[in-house]
Order: sequence, then C-alpha cells, then structure tokens
Amino acid sequence: MTAGRRAVSRWVGASLIAMLAAVPIGAAIAQDPAADYPSRPIRIVVGFTPGGPTDQVAREIGHRLQQAWGQPVIVENKPGASSRIAFEHVARAEPDGYTLLLGAVQTATNMAVYRNLSYDTLRDFAPVTQLTSAVLALTVSPSLKAGSVADLVALAKARPGELTYATFGVASSAHFAGTLFEQRAGIRLTHVPYNGAAPAQTAIAGGQVDLGFMSALSAMPLMQSGKLRALAVTSQRRLAQLPDVPTMAEAGFTAFEVSSWQGLLAPAGTPPAIVSKLQREIARVLALPEVRERFAAVAAEPVASTPAQFRAHIESEIARWTAVARRAGLNLD
Repeated sequence: MTAGRRAVSRWVGASLIAMLAAVPIGAAIAQDPAADYPSRPIRIVVGFTPGGPTDQVAREIGHRLQQAWGQPVIVENKPGASSRIAFEHVARAEPDGYTLLLGAVQTATNMAVYRNLSYDTLRDFAPVTQLTSAVLALTVSPSLKAGSVADLVALAKARPGELTYATFGVASSAHFAGTLFEQRAGIRLTHVPYNGAAPAQTAIAGGQVDLGFMSALSAMPLMQSGKLRALAVTSQRRLAQLPDVPTMAEAGFTAFEVSSWQGLLAPAGTPPAIVSKLQREIARVLALPEVRERFAAVAAEPVASTPAQFRAHIESEIARWTAVARRAGLNLD
C-alpha cells in the first residue's frame, strides 16, 4: 500500500471511529429531553389572587427552583371562574415543561360540578406532585354571637339562609366544606365566593360575611391574633398552633376531614423525563428543614408525592366531591 493510500485509510478509520463515538451521545440527548432542562424561564400559573395559600406555595416553590436551577421562575396569577381560566390557559400551553399549573382542590372539584368544562383534568394534564396539604378551620367574624360550633348551628337553624359564608371560589375546598357542613348540620347558609383566600378572610374578619372554612396555611396569623375566631378545625387532631380549638369530630361532626391541598401539574404530553426531573427537585426542596418549618408554622404538611400517587389522589378527590355535589344538587354550566 502506498503512503497516500495508507493516509486515506487512516483518515477514513479515524472518521468512522469519531462518528461511532458520537452516536451514543447524540442518541442519549435525543432520548433525554430533560438533559438541558430548564434552559429558559419557567412560568407557574396560579388560578387565584396573590396572597392566598396557593399563591404562597407557588412563590415558595418557584423561589427554590430558581435558586437550584439558575433560571427565572415567574408566578403568574390568573384568577377567576373557579380557576378555570388558569386551567384552560395551561391546558393549551406547549407541553415542554416551561408552563406549569399550581392547582388546588379545584383540580378535582371542577370536574365534580361543571358540566361543560373545556378541559378534562385527567386527560389534559400530567400530574407532577402534590405539594402540600393543609387543614381548614371553621372561622367566624368576631362580631358573630357564636362561641362554638353548636352555637353556630343553633343560630343558623333560627335564621335559615340568612347567615353567609365566604369561600375562596366556587368549587374550592372552602365551598365543599361549607356544603358538607350544611348537609351534616341540617342548616341552610348563603354562599359568597371570592377570587382567593385573602379577600375571603378579610371579608369575614371585617364582618361583611359571617363565617367560612379558611385554610390554616393562610389564615393562621388572623386566627392567632383573634381577627378571625376559629370554632373548629377539619383535621383528625387539634393543631399545635391552636391547641384550644376543637376538631370537627370533637364538635359532633365525625368523618369531617377536609384539606386544602396544592399540587403541580404540566400540560398533557410533557415528556416524562421533565416531569420526573421536576418531581425529584421539588421533593428535595420540600425535604429542606427550613421549608418544612415554614409550612409547619401555618399547619401545612409537605407531601412530595410521585406523579402516579398524585394522579390517584386527584381521582379519589373527584369521586368524593362528586358524591357531595350530587347530594347538594351542585351542577354548574
């Protein structure tokens, strides 16, 4: 073989080796869309006004993800229509992991009450993880003459339909807790929905509305200061932060556990590798002592479930609240 042919042979061999070496790397990148995720800002859409429990959780998680990944994480509030505006927006978003939804109980309850939703939670979203679970507290205006749940029930029975209860939206956990309370106590109240927990709590504290089941996650400071009077909590045990407040079971309403929970969802079709990467990082964040302490101070429990566990939780919540809605005749267009 001449020197020229040997040179060509060496060049071809070297080129083939380089090509073969590059194939696994390229294939790995193609198979792992999460390899360079995130490479630009992430938006977390919230279906409530700023300041409420879902917004608080979104900002805490967003801040921690931004610290970990070095990319901006923007919380975008789209309140109204029982969070349906936010859900519809994210359902139409590109399934690339850069537009996410911080959903609350409406993730399940909208499916229970609305007949003509433009989306289906289980079909149009990829559950990432349940973030927190916080009990509710049955709170009343300090001006209302009811020192216990029994007093409140007696007052409501004496004035059917006159007492008003505030919620942080139609189909919210507060709405369903109020509906369940009406069914179990045999009373009739008037529902006054707000576009978030903050305005609902303010209305009760100011006496514009008589009562409401408020999330301990956002209402704890108002309850501890006496601006909201708590009559009972919807947990199995009393809260360490409110040791003198009985549970609903202690007040005579057994099996009345209702939680206000938050979870992260992505549009359906988001690559599983990106969903897994989000879940793993959020689980790490929720295990941080300072994060756990911050949530514990407002009686919120970090969850960090897997995508499959979160989907199962949503399915069970849909079934539970559909039954309550049917008994109450809650059917909305």
